Amino acid sequence: MSTELQDGDGPDRKKAKTNEYVKEGVLLGYGNPLLDISVTGTQEFLEKYGLQSDNAILAEEKHKPMYKDMVDTFGDKVEYVPGGATLNAIKVAQWLSGVPEATSFFGCINKDEFGRIMENKAKEAGVNTKFQYTDKEPTGTCAVIVTGSNRSLCANLAAANCFTEEHLESPENWKLVEKAQYYYIAGFPLTVSPPSIMRIAKHAHESGKTFTMNLSAPFLCQFFKEPMLKTLPYVDILFGNETEAETFAKENNFGTTDIAEIALKIAAFPKEDNKPRTVVITQGSNPIVVAKDGKTTEYPVIPIADKDIVDTNGAGDAFVGGFLAQLIQGKSIEECIRCANYAANIIIQRSGCTYPEKHSFQ
Repeated sequence: MSTELQDGDGPDRKKAKTNEYVKEGVLLGYGNPLLDISVTGTQEFLEKYGLQSDNAILAEEKHKPMYKDMVDTFGDKVEYVPGGATLNAIKVAQWLSGVPEATSFFGCINKDEFGRIMENKAKEAGVNTKFQYTDKEPTGTCAVIVTGSNRSLCANLAAANCFTEEHLESPENWKLVEKAQYYYIAGFPLTVSPPSIMRIAKHAHESGKTFTMNLSAPFLCQFFKEPMLKTLPYVDILFGNETEAETFAKENNFGTTDIAEIALKIAAFPKEDNKPRTVVITQGSNPIVVAKDGKTTEYPVIPIADKDIVDTNGAGDAFVGGFLAQLIQGKSIEECIRCANYAANIIIQRSGCTYPEKHSFQ
């Protein structure tokens, strides 16, 4: 087994060589559970609601009528896929792990129809979900409008926005936190419950476990910069894409647009312990940049023809899920990236963040 990820990455790393060593509950995610409402749309529809073809934003009042409009406009071409960035990644990691309930997930939903779909689908995927429930808002939704090979996401958090730190205080739920050796939280919950993120991050730090996070969207780097920077000292592995990395660099006055330099600067941000931070930046069809220990390494993606690209929605989440699936086995960065590329390549050829019943990764 490679030593690249072993030092200080959790008490069970030396045993975790194959799937048989992946224990139930080893990976825990917290995020915004959203039911994706996905359509192949048009530029005209995007412009109607002031959306960009390859972006992710939170819904404003002007976007609220869009969800019904999508159903009315596109009819039976609408697809419903339970997701949200963190849950997508957790589902993919679960799929690749081959161990029932190797993953757990926290988030807030309503006990409405969409909420029931969310729970049932997550259970089918093998994820152990422990939802917080609210009757203040309906289960969250995310408009996914695909144009060409691009996708525009507009999330109406609704119930997801109601998650509170109180959920972690339940002994049953906190046991799942204690049981996990690895944690993944996309950047989006920074808009909901930074105290919950910090509580999990500090537990990971104090217990010598591995905490991973994602920049997730340019607007988070801009408008939620403060909670992001407060969390960063606890982050062992940070994911992002080139647009998010460039925005982070601009907001933090890095003075460069070079992705490798940006990755190195983020990796060098102050940390609460002496474990080196790993930064993983994807660049679409261009090589992945990984920064660690003061140097960067590039990894090529799996080539794919434009005609084979069905939907880029969820590809980044799948990449993270693939990476995590190998990380929890104590595999090297190279293996984590290889599996991440495999997962992203599978998902990009399908509609939404969906995958076949069985994987073929070896």
